[in-house]
Amino acid sequence: QVQLIESGGGLVQAGGSLRLSCAASGRTFSTYAYAMGWFRQAPGKEREFVAAVNWSGGTTYYADDLKGRFTISRDNSNQAVYLQMNNLKPEDTAVYYCAADPRGPLAVAYAYWGQGTQVTVSS
Repeated sequence: QVQLIESGGGLVQAGGSLRLSCAASGRTFSTYAYAMGWFRQAPGKEREFVAAVNWSGGTTYYADDLKGRFTISRDNSNQAVYLQMNNLKPEDTAVYYCAADPRGPLAVAYAYWGQGTQVTVSS
């Protein structure tokens, strides 16, 4: 069993920044064996991929339209993954989810999910 708890969401003005955190735990969780990812779901839209990182943190992937504004990182010693979001836009408003999967950062369907954290960007 793997538990993922997101934090750091909130209300921010356009152009501002937020840093999301995800704490991972669980009897079967090994930080060195799991890829981690961030996804988001805006109202009325399907959930979409934001970013992912491999087990070591050495390889990252981003949605094309978010490159340069969002940065994913991980701290394996603390079993945490982060998403730094800069120059936020109203269209970034969504619930952001942390996810983990042992098959790698490009897994088609991540195995474990957090409950999500709301990010709202005002214009």
